[in-house]
Amino acid sequence: MLKAAIIGASGYTGAELAGLVQAHPNLTLAGLYVSEGSLDAHKPFASLHPRWRGVIDQPLLPLDDEALSRIHTEADLVLLATAHEVSHDLAPGFLAKGLPVFDLSGAFRVPGEGFYERFYGFAHQHGDWLGKAAYGLAEWNQDAIRTAKLISVPGCYPTASLTALKPLQEAGLIADGSKPIISAVSGVTGAGRKASMATSFSEVSFKPYGVLNHRHQPEISYHLDNQVVFQPHLGNFIRGILATIYVQLDDNVSDEQIAAAYHKAYDGQKIVRLTGQWPQINDVAGTPFCDLHWARDGNQLIVVSAIDNLLKGAASQAIQCININQGFSPLAGLVQE
Repeated sequence: MLKAAIIGASGYTGAELAGLVQAHPNLTLAGLYVSEGSLDAHKPFASLHPRWRGVIDQPLLPLDDEALSRIHTEADLVLLATAHEVSHDLAPGFLAKGLPVFDLSGAFRVPGEGFYERFYGFAHQHGDWLGKAAYGLAEWNQDAIRTAKLISVPGCYPTASLTALKPLQEAGLIADGSKPIISAVSGVTGAGRKASMATSFSEVSFKPYGVLNHRHQPEISYHLDNQVVFQPHLGNFIRGILATIYVQLDDNVSDEQIAAAYHKAYDGQKIVRLTGQWPQINDVAGTPFCDLHWARDGNQLIVVSAIDNLLKGAASQAIQCININQGFSPLAGLVQE
């Protein structure tokens, strides 16, 4: 059993991580941590997340110097469900102690000069680790994930989008010079647990946001190796992402080539399901799955991708990455095999 420390365990994603680690046959919780000044410090984890009452009884511990020392000496790996700047500052210290780090923030996802200043609002100070980080898109980067010490788990929108687009890109089916258009909607848990007028029950409304300046657009474009148009929307539901993606196909692409690209990518990959019908959020909410379906009209292809933003878009994909990195069964702790 490997001991996993979770930092940022009070939030929605951190809580999902705690539940997945608790249920994992090869992992055990080495501690649940929040920032040193957090109002949640010392509270029982289950008092914030009652669904785990009687299952996870540990307190939320403040990440002070004593806690850092304890993680360095007692944990076997670290999961960071923290803000981007916090992960940026914490990860190198754990890596220096030889601990594998699975970072669910955006702090190490995209190399490139000026990227973090423009899209995240801080200057990146750890270019060496930024260059060494493996991008944790589990079905696509297994070789890199297997050998890396720092795994940067993708964002939820990029996971839904890239899972749908990469088979087409790898097979050369996207028309040269065209930009796939991604129209995606996320439940309000994507905004985090902190109270906000924009996500309160009485105020939330289906609406676009981040128009032409969302940080996930360059992340998707970089890891697809093709520019995209990306437009997110806030949905008036709790969890899940539905991405409808419009792709201009290259001339003379056949139906058989499209199907072959998806089956080559995902046959045997049980987390990604080629459904044969249009995905919906209710089919994936609370699960680690990504459901995909597509249809075409001439050279226009529509692909729909559905995931749970907190699971396949965050916590369960981190567990996939741990399974790959540590040599566990690929579906351990996620799907009964």
